[in-house]
Amino acid sequence: MRRFLTPGWLGLHALAIVLCAAFLGFGWWQFDRAQAGNDRSWAYTFEWPIFAIFVVVMWIKMIRDERDGVESPAPKVIEEPAEAAVKREIIRRQEEEDPALAAYNRYLARLNSESHRRD
Repeated sequence: MRRFLTPGWLGLHALAIVLCAAFLGFGWWQFDRAQAGNDRSWAYTFEWPIFAIFVVVMWIKMIRDERDGVESPAPKVIEEPAEAAVKREIIRRQEEEDPALAAYNRYLARLNSESHRRD
């Protein structure tokens, strides 16, 4: 239980409490407006408490995940080993189709590589 009393967790607890209180307060405010005759506020009267419930559910989920030691999955790195071969094939086709375009592309590639050396 001590790990939930660290500054980071205390901030999350405070944030959850403030958000729930604010969302319920906004719901009450919309309820008052709906009672005064604003028909659109009826939808918001039910929407704001749903946001508060969402905050509580996510807060509980974060606590359970921390308690159970569940780690978030690392993003997968997409590797494209055939990328160099594909680029070579594209360049070869361009050189066959239009030599002037291929020369211009080589010129741009050289300029691009020179600009990266200066950085």
